[in-house]
Amino acid sequence: MSHDHHHPYSDPADLGRAREVGALAPEEFAAWRAFQQAVDRGDGALPRRIRELLSIAVALTTQCSYCLDVHTAQARRHGVTERELAEVVFVAAAVRAGGSLAHGLQAMKLYQAHGAAAAAP
Repeated sequence: MSHDHHHPYSDPADLGRAREVGALAPEEFAAWRAFQQAVDRGDGALPRRIRELLSIAVALTTQCSYCLDVHTAQARRHGVTERELAEVVFVAAAVRAGGSLAHGLQAMKLYQAHGAAAAAP
């Protein structure tokens, strides 16, 4: 079995399979599409370009290459600059690193609690 080493599991063409999967779960797919359309609206308090920058930050955090593909295209279409995109990359990286530190603090507390529990008679 041969694998494409450039895209072993993800391929931009896979986005076209969403309709196939949706046809197997039509109610859920319709609800997801309605939710996505509400989120992509242009008449909310957040302008579309900000929504796209947020989408990119989340996609960087969830590591979704498909989301990065779709939302960087939309961001560009809605006037996001390369400099803004670069800054979002570092904001997302810093917040993600902060999350690791925050969970690390919990891990330290849990480690100490497990030690206290083990020492209890």
